[in-house]
Amino acid sequence: MKKIYLLLPTIFTAFLSAQKRDSAELISEVQIDAYKKPAVFISSTKSVSVVSQNLLNQNPPERMLESINQTAGARMEERSPGSYRISLRGSTLRSPFGVRNVKVYLDDFIFSDASGNTYFNVISPELIKKMEIYKGPESGDYGAVTGGTVLLKTLDSENTSANLELGSYGTFNQSFDLSRQLGKHFVEVFQNYYQTDSYREQSKVIRKQIFLKDHFQYSQRGILKAMVLYADLDYQTPGGLTFEQMQINRKQARPSTKTLPGAKDQDAGIRNKMILAGVSHQYNFSPDFSHFIMIQGSYVDFENPFITNFENRFEKNFALRTHLNYERSWEHISLAYRFGFEGGINDIFVKNYDNNRGKEGNPQNFDKIKNTSGFYFLSQKLNIDEKLFTDISLSLNSNVYEWERLFPRNEMGKTRFNNQWLPNFGLNYLFAKGFSVRAKIGKGNSAPTNEEIRTSDQQFNTELRPEYGWNKEVGIRKQFGNAVFVEGSYFDFRMKDAIVRRQNEAGQEFFVNSGATVQKGLEVLLESKSFNLKNDIFSGFKFRFSGSFYRFTFENYRQNDSDFSGNDLTGVPRTTVNSLINFILLKKLSVDYSHFYTSKIPLNDANSVWSEPSLVGNIQFRFPVELDKTKLNLFLQIQNLYNEDYVSGFDINAFGNRYYNPAAKRNFIFGVKVNF
Repeated sequence: MKKIYLLLPTIFTAFLSAQKRDSAELISEVQIDAYKKPAVFISSTKSVSVVSQNLLNQNPPERMLESINQTAGARMEERSPGSYRISLRGSTLRSPFGVRNVKVYLDDFIFSDASGNTYFNVISPELIKKMEIYKGPESGDYGAVTGGTVLLKTLDSENTSANLELGSYGTFNQSFDLSRQLGKHFVEVFQNYYQTDSYREQSKVIRKQIFLKDHFQYSQRGILKAMVLYADLDYQTPGGLTFEQMQINRKQARPSTKTLPGAKDQDAGIRNKMILAGVSHQYNFSPDFSHFIMIQGSYVDFENPFITNFENRFEKNFALRTHLNYERSWEHISLAYRFGFEGGINDIFVKNYDNNRGKEGNPQNFDKIKNTSGFYFLSQKLNIDEKLFTDISLSLNSNVYEWERLFPRNEMGKTRFNNQWLPNFGLNYLFAKGFSVRAKIGKGNSAPTNEEIRTSDQQFNTELRPEYGWNKEVGIRKQFGNAVFVEGSYFDFRMKDAIVRRQNEAGQEFFVNSGATVQKGLEVLLESKSFNLKNDIFSGFKFRFSGSFYRFTFENYRQNDSDFSGNDLTGVPRTTVNSLINFILLKKLSVDYSHFYTSKIPLNDANSVWSEPSLVGNIQFRFPVELDKTKLNLFLQIQNLYNEDYVSGFDINAFGNRYYNPAAKRNFIFGVKVNF
């Protein structure tokens, strides 16, 4: 019965086509930034999805899972509150923790470190006002990843607001956001405090965050931007359960065994303090010629009491991005070139101790790792008669890391991966207003991150190689009657030396190159405008429907005497279908009704264990109240509306079959946002 809700957008399409449409901006005309390489969405050659404010409104205060999972080809998983992974077309194959193989930018700045790891969980969802998700290799502009790229955007207009939320499991969230144009300066100050006891044992979360930025338009030709982000994230990790343990008690943390203590016994968790600061400068020498440069640095103080050890990690990061831009337009042709460099240094000092019930014990290993990566890039955009659009880019990528063991013995080493030339070719033809067809081919390359080189078993895996491959895809975008937008994309990605996560008896992960994968898929999007129904009771309606249909398999993959060739790719569902319906009642009450369907998922490389399919529904009610010059937005979110038993993030290839991290049952969040 519940699956009927997924079909509601289709049922209403015919009815709404006869209604009067509003005059707001067409979906096909949304402008994407593409890191200072702007384009109209309908004419973009890239496989890009825009996460709008409407989708971001669906997020609860601790995460961006709901908005990202409404995007075809993108999937965010929650192992426990505070512990997330982002998969773009199956890229979580190698991510037991954090975000890897996905490059993340925050406005002008780089949020990923030089090795490719991203602490995505320190960001408050309320800080982000727009996201652009680029699926597949975009190495010509964004460097060496095979998964994709995420651009996060903060406020660009004046705003004064405060937010307060209370919810199930002791959830409390408070934030304040102020942005103002002060002469030549556009300034934003954002502050957030969030805490929850969460659904399971040993899964409390506390997050504190401050974000400051200043955009200084000191002349008509130049703008200087500065940013500081401070985050303090402290969350407990309950650990994975076996299926039998989950059936007995979904709320329990990983229990102890005869040989190992449990997650609660060891106070397992992560404490991450991070500060990121940077400046960028753009100067237009002429209408045709400009220069951009960005310099940033960050420091991370990271603690991870785990079942078998207590890890302290201190990270220093430095990054630089610069490029020259040339643009020229004639009567029928416009041309743009960009030549530049992006590079970074990630310097880590990591110390492991015995974990004595959440306290540091005897030392185990002390190590240093330094990762230096960078790429030169050249890109070209061509527009002929607003009909034919091309985007061609080429980058030369390098990556080298050095390691040194300081205790209990002294040894060192250095690994330099071969430089990689990574091309990308994109073509888009606009047949008519609101109708385009595109084609794209590109090569991606992704080196191991520091956490994959030195894994939680504290061994250096110097034999691990970068994964690489070619992606080919075609897509079609069509606007129907200025009311409904449809997009479809088919891709074929062939990856070599895919990096796969494994786990030993103690729950410590390590990584191996698994051979090759074949990743074919179809992604679809159906989205409407907001319809004004001219009805006092049912006054507005908007819908969105997205789906990903994949056939991802291993190729030439052997492990000891086992041959996994032809098996489904671990951790990737064949089918995900998502829907969101927004409607307005009595011209006041807004209702957001969403669904997320996920097919069964292979949980190990042998495909001997699979998850159950899941269908999760959420609903949100929003009601505005006008008080003189102040506007109150009251809202109530009901997560997991049907009280499903489901898992939102699995531990793939887990030792002892501890695959399962049960998600919360039905829960509530009530809040008020005040706009001054």
